[in-house]
Order: sequence, then C-alpha cells, then structure tokens
Amino acid sequence: MAERVSDELYDFGQALANLDLSVNSPGFISIGRVKRIVGLTIEAAGISAPIGAQCVIQSQSQDRGLNAEVIGFDGDLVFLMPLDSIEGISPGCRVTLRSETSLGCFSLALKGRVIDGLGRPIDGRQEIEYDEDVSLESGGSNTLARENITEVLDTGIKAIDSCFTFGKGQRMGLIAGSGVGKSVLLAMLAQNTPADVAIIALIGERGREVKEFVTETLGEEGLRKSVVIAEPVNASPVRRIKAAKLAHTIAEQYREQGKHVLLLMDSLTRVAHAQREIGLAIGEPPTTKGYPPSVFNLLPSLIERVGMGSACEGSISAFYTVLAENDDRSDPIVDISRASLDGQIMLSRKLADASHYPAIDLEGSISRVADKIVSETHTSSARKLRRLWSLYCQNEDIIQIGAYEPGSNADLDLAIKLKPEIDNFLMQGEGETFTLQQTMQQLSLIESQKV
Repeated sequence: MAERVSDELYDFGQALANLDLSVNSPGFISIGRVKRIVGLTIEAAGISAPIGAQCVIQSQSQDRGLNAEVIGFDGDLVFLMPLDSIEGISPGCRVTLRSETSLGCFSLALKGRVIDGLGRPIDGRQEIEYDEDVSLESGGSNTLARENITEVLDTGIKAIDSCFTFGKGQRMGLIAGSGVGKSVLLAMLAQNTPADVAIIALIGERGREVKEFVTETLGEEGLRKSVVIAEPVNASPVRRIKAAKLAHTIAEQYREQGKHVLLLMDSLTRVAHAQREIGLAIGEPPTTKGYPPSVFNLLPSLIERVGMGSACEGSISAFYTVLAENDDRSDPIVDISRASLDGQIMLSRKLADASHYPAIDLEGSISRVADKIVSETHTSSARKLRRLWSLYCQNEDIIQIGAYEPGSNADLDLAIKLKPEIDNFLMQGEGETFTLQQTMQQLSLIESQKV
C-alpha cells in the first residue's frame, strides 16, 4: 500500500515537472485553456494574467504557437486578441503566459531598417540584434522638468514656415479628408525637415504605400537616418496599436540619448480605428460614431509622450496625419487631436480640386507656439498674409460674379491684387524645398506691396 502511494506521488511530481510553467511573479497561473472564440476575441479559462500580458496559444493541429495579448477579463475568463490569424485554434487549446507586460526592443542598429509592430525586420535583410527590452508604455515624466520650445524647426515648406512656424519639440496634426494630400505633405516633411533620426510609423495604411514610401520618398539616403515601423490595414488591431506604441518608445529612447527626433505617423485615425475594434470586442460601450472611451484615453496618452525632454535630453518633434471622415472637421477624432496637439494644418478639398498643392487652408490652420519663437516682424507679415487670404475667401462669390466695386474696401482691393502672388507663394512642388530665409524674403516682398 505504501509503495503504491509512493509511486502515485512520484508520478504526480513528474507531471508537475513536465508542465511548461513560465510564471513570472507570484499570484499568476501560467496555463489555461481556450473556452470559445467570439469574432477575433479568444476567451480562455484557468489562466490568470494582467492586461497587456503576452500569451501563446498552442494549436492542436499545428506545431506553431499563436501569440496573443490580454485585452480584458470577466471573472475567471480572460479575453485575448491574437496577433496573427486564428486559423487552427479550437476549444481546449493550451494558453501559456509568456510575459506579464507588453515589451518592445531597442537597438542603435535600428537606423536604416524597416520593421513591423513586433520589431521583426520586413526589409529582407539580416535579423536585428537588440540591445535591450523596453516597455511599450510610457513611464511618464514630470511636466515641469521638460524644456520649453524656443527654437524654430525649418520644414522646407513655405506655407508652414511662414504662417504656422513649427518649433523643435512641437506636435502638429495634418488634418484632411481622404485623397487631399496628407501623405504627400508628410513625405515632403520627411525629406525636408532636419533631424538626427526620423521615426516613421505607417499604421493601418495600404501595403503598397509602405514600399513606395521607403524606396521612392525616402530613398537610400533618407532611409539611412530613419526607422520605419509599418503595420498595414489588414494587420491585427493589436499589432497596429503595438506598432504605434513601439514608434513612440523608440523615439523616446533616442531622445534620452540627447538626439533630436522627428516622428511622423500616418495615421492617428487608423490607430483610433484599431482601438475601437479592440474596445468593442470586449464589450466597451460605444459613444460618438461608435468610438469607445478607451480611444479618447489612448490618443492623448500617445501624443503626450512626444515633445521636449529634460535639460540633459533631446527632443521629439512630431507630425500626425488625421483623417477627417467625409471632410467632417467636427469628427470626434479630429476634435480630440486638435485639443491634444500644439497646432493643426487643415487641408482643403476645394484647393486640392483646383490643383493648389499643398492644399493648406490658412483659415483653419494654426501653430500654437509660432508667436513665441519668431520675431515680431515675422508675426506681423504672417498675420497680414492670412488676413488678405481670409478676406478674399469671404468675398470670393461676389468677386467672381463681378458684383464687387473696386475702391469700396482698400483691404479687399489689395487682397484681389495680391491673390495670384499669394497663391504662387503658398504652392510648392513635391521636389521643391525652401530655407526659412528664402521663405521670409518672398513673404516680405508680398507684405511690402500696397494698392
């Protein structure tokens, strides 16, 4: 009898030893089983894991494991969203806890590489040897420890440098409907704006655009100082969110080294769409246009990671494209972006249809730091240009039908006279670039003219 009990205890001990337990801290059960799949959400029981934990689901029909992230829980059920296709997953598949936190990787060897949201190279070159694992969540920083924005950053685009001067460490939105020129303007900024390193995040866009951007827009010289993170529209929403966070994490790592970083993200709206998919999948209540509350928490938290660092750090200057669906400038994502950013460049479909590129609408655009970093002369000239532009736009209908009598309004007369020159000044080809000095010389010539 004693011998049989001893054998049973031995077998039980061997079974425990053979379990693939990867418990990272007390209190978390590292193995569970798939209960059911609802849409893209996998429900698992028997495993305890925090939000953001990384798990592996072992398919019974395939050798490979499916990576998934914990996005919520309900009692004993844990909700996971896979990073890849769920094909082959069935009830009873084993779920193993791999990591309790969402981690990314960083290396100085990232310059010149194109990676996905998981840090894996997609440029066909050798694997990247990462120096360290870093959390994808920002640790937060003391707001008062950050330096003020005091320096102009030359973008090479006349309309921006003159009327909406951009500062080093500023966050700006490029807001427009589809097909108005956001991506082209972002490409011009990538080519013209000086920085120690450029972090380019292409989130939720067409896969074709990734290669075009890398090979044609950046080219070999531009790619040499850039890190491109790409997750196309057909990628899992979790991977799109991870790509956005990874881009900000890499930018923060370079900023800590004292570098000036240029962060370009196309687009912030696609990040919101990915978070909407995740939120609705776990039962968050939809609010305006179906966006759950977590969307309005995610976007400001990403934007606030960007900006000036402390005295011993560098800076992150950022441009985010924002899609105004159906050209609706009161879209909730447009609203939260405008409230969180340091300014916005509004693009007009009317101007784009008239082949006025970049199609920047002076009436809806603003830089909230411009007046603090440029001279009074510059500010005065820019305001005069914007006033004449706005005055012409407000009276365009009566001017076009010939109902306006010259001499009725001296300012409007000047606006009509200078309209061709103002249009020529604001228009710029993709391959053209102008220094801030050249821009100011042209602006001064326009500003000095009278009726």
